Amino acid sequence: MHGTEKPAAGSAEREVDPKLLEILVCPLTKAPLVYDRARSELVSEQAGLAFPIRDGVPIMLPDEARHLNDDGDPVAEGRAALSARQDEKS
Repeated sequence: MHGTEKPAAGSAEREVDPKLLEILVCPLTKAPLVYDRARSELVSEQAGLAFPIRDGVPIMLPDEARHLNDDGDPVAEGRAALSARQDEKS
């Protein structure tokens, strides 16, 4: 892209303002968020949620967030299963 060209509206290339990233926190836990540029999400590890970024705008609604263990991560699923078994034994 040349210096005078801008990403098209709705483009995935649209970046979030770095100053905004510095002040945003998880709406549920008030914990800091991690910017996942590859997935265009803000991740709250404490809440286990990933908030989407659309057209450069973070969508900080819990109903719009993706649960981190919903992405089919076998390690996360295994940990959840082990935890459930331990809870059953207690």
